[in-house]
Amino acid sequence: MPPATAHDPAMSTSTTPYPAVSTTSTAASPSAMAVPPKSRWFLLPYKKKKKNMNQSSYDKVVRPSFTELGLGVLVSIYSELFEAGNPPPVIDAEDLQNDPEGTLRCLCHDLDIPFQSSMLKWEAGPKPVDGLWAPWWYDSVHKSTGFKASRAYPLPFPPPLYDLLEQSLPFYTMLRRHVKQSSSLQPSLSAPSLPIPANEKILVWVGDELVPREDGKVSVFDSVVQGGDAVWEGLRIYDGRIFKLNEHLDRLFDSAKALAFINVPSREAIKEAIFITLNSNGMFDNAHIRLTLTRGKKVTSGMSPAFNLYGCTLIVLAEWKPPVYDNFSGTTLVTATTRRNSPNCVDSKIHHNNLINNILAKVEGNLAKADDAIMLDKDGFVSETNATNIFMVKKGIVSTPHADYCLPGITRATVIDLVLKENFVLHERRISLSEFHSADEVWTTGTMGELTPAVVIDGRVIGDGKVGPVTRKIQSAYKALTAESGEPIPRNARS
Repeated sequence: MPPATAHDPAMSTSTTPYPAVSTTSTAASPSAMAVPPKSRWFLLPYKKKKKNMNQSSYDKVVRPSFTELGLGVLVSIYSELFEAGNPPPVIDAEDLQNDPEGTLRCLCHDLDIPFQSSMLKWEAGPKPVDGLWAPWWYDSVHKSTGFKASRAYPLPFPPPLYDLLEQSLPFYTMLRRHVKQSSSLQPSLSAPSLPIPANEKILVWVGDELVPREDGKVSVFDSVVQGGDAVWEGLRIYDGRIFKLNEHLDRLFDSAKALAFINVPSREAIKEAIFITLNSNGMFDNAHIRLTLTRGKKVTSGMSPAFNLYGCTLIVLAEWKPPVYDNFSGTTLVTATTRRNSPNCVDSKIHHNNLINNILAKVEGNLAKADDAIMLDKDGFVSETNATNIFMVKKGIVSTPHADYCLPGITRATVIDLVLKENFVLHERRISLSEFHSADEVWTTGTMGELTPAVVIDGRVIGDGKVGPVTRKIQSAYKALTAESGEPIPRNARS
């Protein structure tokens, strides 16, 4: 069906000499449009089928083609005007039908013309500017439907049109992204600002290809959607190197094996996807990667891995992201009532995506306006925080909980090595909460935040409330290590 036009009586428009809605057809081009440049705009095609003009029976509808829908031409015209610095307003015909006044008011605002109530009326009957198909429209469709309110629910989608839907939807979606959600029936929500604006235009690896941020999606049949059935790693980039890359990949493969994943990509394939993603985004420093491997897409919804017949899905999400905590002044922690998972339930040594245990603790931390929440094990001893491992210093001795209930973090292992290299005594043991309350120093460790001092726990000031000397020394050693080690990111040779 051609795009909906100004003079379709199903579309309420103006009786003024210059209609507020300008006709756009598959033959339209920027140079052929009669309205001034500021008044160019688009209607997205309304989702109805047009009967063949030579057929009188609905049962003999001729299947529409992609060309007849006009979406390709609309995208082309929009792109031309956008490149010329004059992107036109875009409205969806469905919005116009559901809320004509709200949609037209928004359009008038964009075109800098006054809204008039007469725009909501249009005398029925063909107009000279309607084209040759208008008499058929008014004699058949108008009389048969009476332009009543649309159905509350759609009719079954015709299977023969499924391929056309798949072909057309990307074009419709591209235009739809430029529609202003100003209808009074759909109150607009302003787009949230990103913590780092540069991440708005990133490329993400999903499956076996790079896609723009807004297209970084997985199937609704993917196991990570169906049941959080995936494993993941966090990687940090320092001066052209990926810190501890192989250690993280070792743990990724161990976690995948523990969950009995099959058809897992090779180490070389995962590295290549990481390198391609980083090069494509130009990210060689001060960046973080969320590396995810799902069990993959299922042939039908359900819990059983027997439905996973497509192989794993790999996601490489690289963002510009400095350490997420205040590593200079320190953070505030509270103790959550949510206990850390026991190996009797879900072993925390599997780095899986089913993070509801951690998220519930994080919710408690957020409600208490703390940076993170400490999680205890089933016996009441400190395990870790909702996102990091934890260390304490008392009288010069460094202690950290056993990794029985917590994830044995790679940053944790790195810091343990640094503590020993700096000639401090280190104990891995059960530690009660009161010991952390009375510690001289406390810090947390994780790839995303590095080494972060905690200066308040449950309202108790740790030490003198400042970052302690042992913490500072290990922070310096960690910074030196990240500056000199890691796997280099291969790049194209400079010509």
